[in-house]
Amino acid sequence: MPASTKQYILALDIGTSSVRAALYDDAGNVLPRTMVKNERTLTATDEGGAEIEAGEAFEQIVAAVDDVLEKATNVKGDITHVATSCFWHSLVGVDAKRKPTTKVFGWADTRSREQVAVLKKRFDESAVHSRTGARFHSSFWPAKLLWLKGGNTSSSECAPFKKTASWLSLSDYILLKLTDTLTTSVSMASATGIFDLRKCAWDAELLKFLKVKPSALPQIAVEDSATFALNSKFAKRWPRLKNSQWFPAIGDGAANNIGAGCVKKSKAALMIGTSGAMRVAYKGDPPATIPPGLWCYRVDRTRVIIGGALSDGGGLYRWLKDNLRLLADDDKTEAEIAKRPPAGHGLIFLPFLAGERSTGYHENATGAIIGLRSATDTIDIVQAALESVAYRFADILDQLNHVCRIREIVASGGALRQSPVWTQIIADVLGRNMSLPDTREASSRGAVLLALEIVGKIRSIERIPTPEGCSFKTDRARSGLYLAAKKNHSENYKCLMS
Repeated sequence: MPASTKQYILALDIGTSSVRAALYDDAGNVLPRTMVKNERTLTATDEGGAEIEAGEAFEQIVAAVDDVLEKATNVKGDITHVATSCFWHSLVGVDAKRKPTTKVFGWADTRSREQVAVLKKRFDESAVHSRTGARFHSSFWPAKLLWLKGGNTSSSECAPFKKTASWLSLSDYILLKLTDTLTTSVSMASATGIFDLRKCAWDAELLKFLKVKPSALPQIAVEDSATFALNSKFAKRWPRLKNSQWFPAIGDGAANNIGAGCVKKSKAALMIGTSGAMRVAYKGDPPATIPPGLWCYRVDRTRVIIGGALSDGGGLYRWLKDNLRLLADDDKTEAEIAKRPPAGHGLIFLPFLAGERSTGYHENATGAIIGLRSATDTIDIVQAALESVAYRFADILDQLNHVCRIREIVASGGALRQSPVWTQIIADVLGRNMSLPDTREASSRGAVLLALEIVGKIRSIERIPTPEGCSFKTDRARSGLYLAAKKNHSENYKCLMS
């Protein structure tokens, strides 16, 4: 290959609400005219399901690759690698012929919630949490597999269990379809809830109880540098990618931290998209004791990521706008909230419309509004909801500070970018200054940066600076008011969840 030939990486970012794709150069910069975003949703069911047909999900990926290659027709150079980030915790079964036996179940699928109690009765949850970094919860594989195995006999999904030869994450299924390889990364495996963080292997005790053989799970890539080539079918469809090497996907949370420049113990990434999360990634071993309200996964074989996840984030704000008929008045709503005093509405809003993960992991949690009066208006309710999410982040921050001393918080995500008022509320509740870098595709960028480190194009992801952006400084007076309001919120939370 001539030394002057430009080289690019194709990035795929597979989320629950969209599939994105773009080309990046070998310095980690996106080629703007190549960006593709195809929105989609997982189907919600009355029983608590959050699912998508495996074939449909795969075709969405294929369409995104088609679209980005079409946009890049005039981009001269070689696409040497494909780097992918994908949402964590998904599960899909395939048979011996590699055809789907189930739909793809997302992290928000709660139909296995009854099996959580079975797992808690059978195991020492603290010991399992220490090994796997995951609490027992319907978002993780142990409860889902137990449900699919027949723990809920009324479920129409139980029958395919015996037909299933392999259990995969969505990204594993995509890699299998494209490269004929049944392999996963330590990053994706680590968020299943059946992966031993310290041994970097499937957890033997849980697999034995679930009666799932290790051979029924994808092989975990021995090296972070493992890559795979397209099979003949897709090499023919995409001639420009026939020599490209595909990395197994990494988790979207890990990719987001890398893209936001948060890969050391002193920097936390706070993200609000459809859901929300606050995470710290660093090079080293998992903490000896993982705080009970947090999870811990892996970025790769040398780095871990620890934090908390909220089921309600931007999706909650969207729900409020839709149901309170505020959709056409975003600017007016934001301006009105900004004028009002912190927590002056006197409401307690519990932001659990999609259930609770961190920090309490209450399987049957639902949303609630306490303190409604005749004087309460729609802005009061929206403000209370946004503040309540900030209180949940404050609880995550408190537990993270038991593991590391956080000096800087970097925000990201479309929900915060669209709502400076919400970002300021969070800064005031946390009592910390925050930055919101001008990086609109942090997860996509993070997957690319890690790939560039692996292939030797950049020295270390730890040396990549956080992009510049907007700063949000804590208002000390407002922060003091929020301190009292958060205490009131916590007392009501404990009362209702006990």
